[in-house]
Amino acid sequence: MTADSDDVRWMQRALELAERGRGAVEPNPLVGAVLVRDGASVGEGWHQQFGGPHAEIHALGAAGDLDRARGGTMYVTLEPCSHTGKTPPCTDALIQAGIARIVVAMEDPFPAVAGKGIAALRAAGITVEVGLEADRARRLNAPYLKLLATGMPYVHAKWAMTLDGKIATRTRDSRWISGPESLKIVHDLRGRVDAIIVGIGTALADDPMLTARPPGPRTPTRIILDSSARLPLGSQLVRTAAQVPVLVATTNQATAERKRWLESHGCRLLELPADDDRPTIEALLRDLGEQRMTNVLVEGGSQVLGSFLDAHQIDEVHAFIAPILAGGTDAVTPIAGNGIERIAAAYRLDECSITMCGRDIYVHGRRV
Repeated sequence: MTADSDDVRWMQRALELAERGRGAVEPNPLVGAVLVRDGASVGEGWHQQFGGPHAEIHALGAAGDLDRARGGTMYVTLEPCSHTGKTPPCTDALIQAGIARIVVAMEDPFPAVAGKGIAALRAAGITVEVGLEADRARRLNAPYLKLLATGMPYVHAKWAMTLDGKIATRTRDSRWISGPESLKIVHDLRGRVDAIIVGIGTALADDPMLTARPPGPRTPTRIILDSSARLPLGSQLVRTAAQVPVLVATTNQATAERKRWLESHGCRLLELPADDDRPTIEALLRDLGEQRMTNVLVEGGSQVLGSFLDAHQIDEVHAFIAPILAGGTDAVTPIAGNGIERIAAAYRLDECSITMCGRDIYVHGRRV
């Protein structure tokens, strides 16, 4: 669509509002809305909580008297729903409010919506324009769109490394490479995802808790890729399994006895097909997708990150580079696995940002 500068400004505001729901609304999409009349905003809203009112309803509510909405323009980042789910159809509320024009960033591919909302609004005589800031809207909801398209969650990969590319020394010491400012970003990220994934090597070496501190809007399931179910019963993960969920992804290498022990201590077991004696990444992600997990965070170690890269299942990268040198031919690098044969086939990042984070450098980008 062709839009003037005011249209762009209001849609960008709606996109900013949508971001506020991250971590609280999944598996629903992030949605923001701005209601404008006579060139001024009279109501703003965003989808704030899964199961709660949608962005359009919040914007209408913020306007107060619906006479302020009548004849106005609603800017919304995703097609309004026309079906009854956990809430009534937004299209009905928009029609009843007398909205004259609706600008939609992108259609919602969710099968119950998928163009039906736009059609209902147009059938009611409302002018509907679609496509303003569509690329930004798709980036905003990349995890939601991946889950719908593939049945698998969006994968964030995170690691901290030295300036010479090591995540641990030759003796496997890794605490602490990054500084407190970097750790705060990591904990904020943990509090917005559905699961945190590590390998059994990391679990044995570090005995981590894998929780968000302080807690965020979500409580992530802690997932251990553990072919033989070796996770110690005395580990912090097992000891806290009753308070924070633990999923141990195993293969047929795990004995029935080991699995019973872990289950008796509150862990959930998931047996997956093996790939090079390790749980298959695609099978794991499909199971998590069936649980409607939308974002997962892979924290390592290098073999696990390598498995995800080899499976072409890293969607976004969060890398923290500390201004220190470790050296060592046998020191650990972030990503192992098979890797690529030619640089032309290398994993490339788009929308890459580089930020100083205390003394560290935070590199963040999405897969091209």
